[in-house]
Amino acid sequence: MFSKEEAKRIKREFWINFSEEYPRKWLLYNTKIRDFSFKFYVDNKKAQVLLEIEPKDEELRKIYFEKVESLKNVLIDEYIEDAVFERDFYLENGKTVSRVWVQLDNISVNNRNSWPQIFDFFNEKMSAFELFFYEYEDYLKDLEINT
Repeated sequence: MFSKEEAKRIKREFWINFSEEYPRKWLLYNTKIRDFSFKFYVDNKKAQVLLEIEPKDEELRKIYFEKVESLKNVLIDEYIEDAVFERDFYLENGKTVSRVWVQLDNISVNNRNSWPQIFDFFNEKMSAFELFFYEYEDYLKDLEINT
């Protein structure tokens, strides 16, 4: 078990090493759609690459999720075969968001030996998410086009 400070240092070192291994600018929050972002997540059990849809307006969240969901077959068949769609995901702070995500299990940010596997997973899955987004960006942004 690591102290809080040690765990924080390891996580910081993890992200520094990841950025050195894959030195590129990721799309992440720069989608030009408010509260529609891509995220990396890692802890001591799993790693995830996520598309998180989190507008405060519940109707807007629903519309964006349904637009992405309408492309589910394309996303799974052509980009990320193991993507999981979750309309209502409850964050620890009580906020409800929608998510599309993929997960790598049985790894730990605290185990440096698993870092290369996590880095490759992050790169592969986030790159696929970005390609998907750029291909369907106009459709996803246009709220006049219904699902």
